[in-house]
Amino acid sequence: MLVKDIMSRNVVTVGLDDTLALVKEIFDHSKFHHLLAMEKGELLGVVSDRDLFKALSPNIGTNIETYKDTATLNKRVHQVMSRKPKILREDATVDAAIDLFNEHAISCIPILSADDRLVGILSWRDILRSLRS
Repeated sequence: MLVKDIMSRNVVTVGLDDTLALVKEIFDHSKFHHLLAMEKGELLGVVSDRDLFKALSPNIGTNIETYKDTATLNKRVHQVMSRKPKILREDATVDAAIDLFNEHAISCIPILSADDRLVGILSWRDILRSLRS
């Protein structure tokens, strides 16, 4: 089985200078856990919901929230993203993806076409879903 058969094709991207407030809003209104950071059509990083939670103050939205807490929403994507993401081509096998997940502490793999266009994203959830069907 190839990754293009099970990957998610609806990829949401953000810019390097987008704020964490935007990232939080996207995650709050979606069911996915990763955003791809792009600049001029080039994939430069990945922001996971865990990256976001680590970067934001835990007091946001509570009655003890201060200006310093809300200021963490002004951080930029490039400050918290994982750089140089591990990628696969769309014609890679699912076994290759599993090997990549096992070799590196990653939770998603951006998928590129033969001509380096972003065409999808693969998470371990996609692999589990494919095993179930």
